Parts: sequence; structure tokens; C-alpha cells
Amino acid sequence: MKMALFVLVLLTCCGVHQAQEKKSSIGAFGGETPDERASTRVLYWDSAKDSAAGEFAIDYGRPLWKKEYDDPAKFDAMTKGKVWRMGNNFWTVLDTSLPLKLGGKEVPIGSYYLGIYRSGDGNQWNLAFIDPVKVRAARLDGFQIEKAPVQFKVPVTFEVSNTPSEKLTVTFQHQKDKPKEVIMKVLWGKMTLTAPIQVVLTE
Repeated sequence: MKMALFVLVLLTCCGVHQAQEKKSSIGAFGGETPDERASTRVLYWDSAKDSAAGEFAIDYGRPLWKKEYDDPAKFDAMTKGKVWRMGNNFWTVLDTSLPLKLGGKEVPIGSYYLGIYRSGDGNQWNLAFIDPVKVRAARLDGFQIEKAPVQFKVPVTFEVSNTPSEKLTVTFQHQKDKPKEVIMKVLWGKMTLTAPIQVVLTE
């Protein structure tokens, strides 16, 4: 009798365990094929000390521009009043070991997730800075950027380019005689977003 009861309990437990496994709603995605990522970096080198003086970089996925985005109505529906993820797959990341002034806004040393915010009327564009600590706590993916709280925004200038960029491209431009004055450019399709960066660097 005791043996029969033990077997019954064991079978019941196994059945519950199997039912729990079948009810799991969590699946895994990616990992088999590397994502296409790009990294844009500015490094400052102190020749007197023969050592790095600091750097900042943006790491991002490179989505393709789709023909349907050329439709103004489609593009507006995608962007107006929304935060666009500014990349694909894993989050777009700005990491800086130097204080920056980006678009006149102070950006302290640290790591930030980035997005692009467009106002509801479509006239203003901003770089959206998101705290990675809060994103990790909420376990959000970059696809869910609309759920991530924006820490602060920095205005950027929107222009239409005559030379379309097939893939998302981020560049930093600076002159040799003014290395601490940098222009950030985000190019995607015919869209170009620019913002001035002033690097706070003590020599």
C-alpha cells in the first residue's frame, strides 16, 4: 500500500513538472548568427605622457533603410511622437570616459543607451539618453524602447541628404586644430541628424 502511494505521488509530481514545462512562455532568440554591429570612436592621446587621455564611442546595430520608409505618411507614422531605437538588435550604447557637452547639454562620464525622439508635430528631433541600470532592472530589450524611461534629451538638427545611406551610419567629425570640437552625424536613408559635441578635456 505504501509503495503504491509512493508511486502515485511520484507520478503526480512528474506530471505537474511536465505540465509546468509545457506551459512555459519563455523562448530564446538569436545567438547562432553574429549581429552586424559598428563602433564609432574618438580617442584622445597625450603625446607628452605617451598615454590615452580619454575617449568616447557609440556602438550600434546597422538596420537597412527600406523603400517603404520613403513614403512620408509611413515615415511619420513610425517616428512622430515616438522614440526610435537608433539601431537594431542590442541597444545602441554611448560610452564615454570624458565629460561631454552634446548639443549644449552636459553629459557626465558613463554609459548610456541611446534613441531618437521626434516631437508629435514632427518639427523637433532629439537624442534620447536612457539609463542602462533601469533598463536592466526592467529586463527590457531595445525593441521595447518605448517602455524605457528617458533620462534626458539633447536637440539634434534634421536635414534631408542628397546621398542616401543604405545602412544606419554614425560618424564623428573633427578638425586637427580643434580636436575637442566634434560633430556627430547619424545617417539613414535620406535622413541626416547632426549635433555638436564639446569634449571637456584638461591638458
